[in-house]
Amino acid sequence: MTFKAAAIQMCSGVDPLDNAETMVRLVREAAAQGAIYVQTPEMTGALQRDRAALRAILKDEANDIIVGAAAKLAGELGIYLHVGSTPIALADGRIANRGLLFGPDGHKICDYDKIHMFDVDLDNGESWRESAAYQPGSTARIADLEFGKLGFTICYDVRFPELFRQQAVAGAEIMSVPAAFTRQTGEAHWEILLRARAIENGLFVIAAAQGGTHEDGRETFGHSMIVDPWGRVLASAGLSGEAIVLAEIDVAAVHAARAKIPNLKNARSFVLDEVVPTGKGGVAA
Repeated sequence: MTFKAAAIQMCSGVDPLDNAETMVRLVREAAAQGAIYVQTPEMTGALQRDRAALRAILKDEANDIIVGAAAKLAGELGIYLHVGSTPIALADGRIANRGLLFGPDGHKICDYDKIHMFDVDLDNGESWRESAAYQPGSTARIADLEFGKLGFTICYDVRFPELFRQQAVAGAEIMSVPAAFTRQTGEAHWEILLRARAIENGLFVIAAAQGGTHEDGRETFGHSMIVDPWGRVLASAGLSGEAIVLAEIDVAAVHAARAKIPNLKNARSFVLDEVVPTGKGGVAA
């Protein structure tokens, strides 16, 4: 089945209401252009570095403004609307970095909590400790939809190829990578990682991103894109600002790529043997 997919690029601020209004406007535009699957970026609802301020505005899933707006909008437009992620308050005081997929009837199909926490120390003093506030997920998920099997990841997950490989082996034909990549890491790695994950697993990658300078002072890399199973970038946005990236997706291309290079089938188990030299050309037994 061939369908039109859209990746929505945003520059979310600290107010969930403003972000919800932006999301609704851009999703409507994407649907008007024929998209039946629309993905928004990581942290659609709010990007706020001040953890106390973030917790003060968060709601649980049942009362979250982004969740409610997305469910209503998916049903109204008759599309699959994938909120790439939004921060959700948990009962224990921590936060879930949660993606949610809504079907054309407006009901939630499934959700996914980001597994890998962005705990890094970059150049120029840029440091992040996502695990200090967020509860990591522990379950990978594939949704078997009318147009193909969709796998879920969020942002930093893209650096863990085993997550993609396990979903590909399980049948995923499209992988979602909504993100809020920093500008520093994005310039170095964003496109390379997305294309690599597509090539090595023979599948489509759809990556809606945050892009620009945000109210909380951070800079994100943008360049939302859609990549095909051969690693070709079908469509891409710019560095900053709102954008709608559209591409026609034909899952037959997945099976064609995997037939040409059947590395998923050709993979073999192996034993890793560490060799310790003993000196004078000898090898320890």
